[in-house]
Amino acid sequence: MNRNQRYIPLIVTVGQVVIFPYYIIWLKEVSLTFTLFAWFFAAFSFSAAWGYRVFQTNKQKDKTPIFIIYAVMGIVYCLIGLSNDVEDYLPYIALVFQVIIGFLQGYFRAWHINQKTYHVDAVHHYLLVGLSMFGLSFIHIISPVFFLIFFGSVLCLLSFWELCVKLMNFKQDNRK
Repeated sequence: MNRNQRYIPLIVTVGQVVIFPYYIIWLKEVSLTFTLFAWFFAAFSFSAAWGYRVFQTNKQKDKTPIFIIYAVMGIVYCLIGLSNDVEDYLPYIALVFQVIIGFLQGYFRAWHINQKTYHVDAVHHYLLVGLSMFGLSFIHIISPVFFLIFFGSVLCLLSFWELCVKLMNFKQDNRK
């Protein structure tokens, strides 16, 4: 088992939980009413179930290009952080983002559960989230937008790293 299989899914999982409060703040600002806020979460939940189901029906689960999931999630989080300039269309954009992020998180969760390190990651996940949230509670000067863009950038970098590792492994397998 290489380190990517061990640590990248843990980083993504912990990052998703740590970024969630900042995402909620952004979503609350975008929502005009509580009803709209609730509908956004309904869209997220339905699309997460859809993503989970799509992975479960996938015949070649071991060939899942997970780096694409990381990249798209990263791009969406960056776009969320940069989207505050289009106020007229923001609720519509937020709905699209909710559906995309929900689907990708559901798909990622279904993939992660099937990994050999999932049970170890679950314990580390709770510890790292607690430490991260405790540490972030002392930071008061950075806006939620910064954290959304930062996490999106981290996901994009992890995606690139995962792609590079896959390409190197592919080259090594072809040499044999």
